[in-house]
Amino acid sequence: AHLHGQRCPPYVINLDPAVHSLPFPANIGDIRYGLGPNGGIVTSLNLFATRFDQVMKFIEKRQNASKYVIIDTPGQIEVFTWSASGTIITEALASSFPSVVVYVMDTSRSTNPITFMSNMLYACSILYKTKLPFIVVMNKTDIIDHSFAVEWMQDFETFQDALNQETSYVSNLTRSMSLVLDEFYSSLKVVGVSAVLGTGLDEFFIQLSKAVDEYEREYRPEYERLRKTLEEAQEKQKREQLEHLWKDMGSVCVQGSTLAGTDDASAMGPSELILTRGTLNDEEEERESDTDDIDHEVTEESHEEPAFRNFMQDMRMKCQRKSNPNE
Repeated sequence: AHLHGQRCPPYVINLDPAVHSLPFPANIGDIRYGLGPNGGIVTSLNLFATRFDQVMKFIEKRQNASKYVIIDTPGQIEVFTWSASGTIITEALASSFPSVVVYVMDTSRSTNPITFMSNMLYACSILYKTKLPFIVVMNKTDIIDHSFAVEWMQDFETFQDALNQETSYVSNLTRSMSLVLDEFYSSLKVVGVSAVLGTGLDEFFIQLSKAVDEYEREYRPEYERLRKTLEEAQEKQKREQLEHLWKDMGSVCVQGSTLAGTDDASAMGPSELILTRGTLNDEEEERESDTDDIDHEVTEESHEEPAFRNFMQDMRMKCQRKSNPNE
C-alpha cells in the first residue's frame, strides 16, 4: 500500500502454500497445487521451484513497470530457509537481481529477553544461510516502541540486567548467546515500522537502498564468480559430450549414402533429427502468453544453443562429403 501510494506499484509473489486467502493482491498468489496446507508446503515449494524460470521471466518483463519485487515466504521459516527449493529460489533471484532479505519480527511479543534472543538467533541463521544483505524489521511499533530492542542490541549490560529477572536455565544460555551475537549486532540494519499506520516505511526504504548498494559492492562479484565457474563447468561437460557424439557419428557418416530414396523423416541424418528435436523458433516464443500464471505441468524443453547448431551443421557437411564418392 505504501508503494502504491508512492505511485511505485510492486510486483508481488506469494510463496506460502499454507495460506488460503491473501490479505493483499498478488501477481502470483496460489502455489498450493490443490494440496492441503500441511502436507502441501514442502511439496508445493519443490514443484514450484522446478518452474521458477517462468517467474524469472515475469520479473524480467516487469523491470520497467515495477521498481520493487516483494516475495512473501512461508511463516514456517525453516521450511523455506533450509529446504532445497528455498535455496534454488533464493540463488536464482540473487544471481540475477539485487536481492535483500527482510526479517520481520513481532516487537510486541519480543519484550521478553529470551523471546527476543530466539528471534535474533533466527535472524542470524537466515543471514548466514542466504549470504545476502539483511534487514531486521521490528513491526507493530504502534503497540510498543522498538527502542528497547535496539538498546538491548547496542548495550550488553542493559540486556544482562533484563535477563537477571529470569532465573531459568534458558536465561543462562541466553546470556551466553548474547556474547556470541555481539559481532552480529554491530553490522545489522534495524528498522522499526508499523504496518497498520505506515510509520517507519520511509526509513525502511532508505535502509533498503543501502542494502542494494551493499549487494552491488560485496555480493554481486561473488555471484558473478560463481556463475562464471558454473558456465565453465557446463561448457566443459558440453565439449566432452560433443566429442563422444563425434566419435559415435563416425560410423553413421560412412552409411550416409544409403539414406537416399527414403521418406523425409527417415531421410534425415542423426544431426537433422537432433536439430529438430523440441526446438522453438522466435515467432513461437513471441506467441507465449504474458500472463502471471505458472505452468504447473513439469515438462522438458530442449533449446539447442547456436554453438551446438553450428557444430552439428559442420558435422553434417563432413558426413555429406564422406558419402560423396567423388571426394
